Amino acid sequence: MYDSRGARSAARAGALGAALLLAGCSSGGGSGGGKPAASPQAVITQQPKEADPFWVNPDSNAARQVKAYAKAGKGGDAEQIRKIAAQPTGEWIGPENPEQEARGFTEAAQKSDRTALLVLYDIPHRDCGQYSQGGAADGDAYRAWIDGVARGIQDRPATVILEPDAVLHMVDGCTPPQFQEERYSLLNYAVGKLKSLKSTKVYLDAGNAGWGHPDQIYRPLQQAGIAQADGFAVNVSNFYSTQDSIAYGKQLSAKVGDEHFVIDTSRNGNGPYAGGNPDERWCNPPGRALGETPTTKTADPLVDAYLWVKRPGESDGTCKGGPQAGQWWPTYALKLAQGSDT
Repeated sequence: MYDSRGARSAARAGALGAALLLAGCSSGGGSGGGKPAASPQAVITQQPKEADPFWVNPDSNAARQVKAYAKAGKGGDAEQIRKIAAQPTGEWIGPENPEQEARGFTEAAQKSDRTALLVLYDIPHRDCGQYSQGGAADGDAYRAWIDGVARGIQDRPATVILEPDAVLHMVDGCTPPQFQEERYSLLNYAVGKLKSLKSTKVYLDAGNAGWGHPDQIYRPLQQAGIAQADGFAVNVSNFYSTQDSIAYGKQLSAKVGDEHFVIDTSRNGNGPYAGGNPDERWCNPPGRALGETPTTKTADPLVDAYLWVKRPGESDGTCKGGPQAGQWWPTYALKLAQGSDT
């Protein structure tokens, strides 16, 4: 069976606070205030709101790489990486300053009249001791972390992808039974807390088209609080095609009250990798490509959006020559972008 226990990018964004807010204010393009104009190639602007209402971070790792390539005279490489930098991607909230980070991202998004896309990934016993192991020390610490995120978001628009793999790992046996009752309780707490906010949507992670069958996960998903959420997310940090992800999501939706869902299309342009060690096909696979760009205009009414939840160009873990999980990897980012040309 396909092993979906891939590493998730929990790295915090490099620019928060005043610097991030300044970037958010100026992200509409152009320069002002007497500052030298940036190279047009390096300017990162927002996507049209009617099709893509999510915020583009003008100071992302990809945006910085575009500027670096442009400055070095590598115009072709800059244009390739711009395919990533110009799209909204998930901001993975870190463990130490959840309130500050959530506030910084949502304020910057609001100033650009967009919605922040946040990913919460701090559940205790995370990733079963693999590349992205860790998470909150215990249930109390996790609830406090969720409370911090909620204080940071407040009434500003946000779409939250909640805890990649947390439900799936209780189904596939990766998370030991003694931790499962608490995990269900924590997921319900998180959904309830976030849904108490005025303008926050929440999608619980629900695996991918290759791990198993919806019959295996729909009851655990209900136990985790799907009825309180806005729906579920599929293919997070994975590579299954949009077509296969829609089919999987629709089967699952039919079992949980016709809930809507979102699909991570960040790296699924060439579908899943079929070579190498089957246990690590999810980890920095070669020959992959960017998928459909983020949009709310999808191929099925049950699909609320195609999203780039995983940040293309950030490593899945220390496999196939990659850096630590969540670290920016320019070489891999360039290959993903180039792959989307074929």
